[in-house]
Amino acid sequence: MNKEEQIKVGFRELYDKMSWLNRRKMEDSLKGYTSSEVHCIEYIEKNKDSNVTKLADSFYMTRGAISKLTKKLIKKELIESYQKSDNKKEIYFRLTEKGRTVYDIHEKLHNEFSERDKVVFEQVTEEQFNSMLHFVELYSQHLDKEIKKVTLNTKSE
Repeated sequence: MNKEEQIKVGFRELYDKMSWLNRRKMEDSLKGYTSSEVHCIEYIEKNKDSNVTKLADSFYMTRGAISKLTKKLIKKELIESYQKSDNKKEIYFRLTEKGRTVYDIHEKLHNEFSERDKVVFEQVTEEQFNSMLHFVELYSQHLDKEIKKVTLNTKSE
């Protein structure tokens, strides 16, 4: 296996291990909520004036799928929709008190995960961090270009 393959496999394995560990704790603390619902709640809390388009772009999902998801969240009374007085066409979302409680539980868990993993990150030098961040940004930009190509081709079909 060459180094490129080792890196891709390594990232996938790291992600799978983190997901496995985190999912167990998340499922216990956030019973009754899917991962998509919780991450949608997180996005809405952290991004002012969230709407279907912004959520779809962020999660690489269709607007239709996000519409279904937000309707579920509204039904569960986790989010509410609103309009701005200067734009009656666009619908935005914000958390309810119940949604903020779910968000707070999720944030607390993320902080616990960060604490658990701190021992590894404390060993990484500034130079190593910079190198890894540069690689992640480079790869992310490449994937953004590839996604754009796919979406442009899909629209023209």
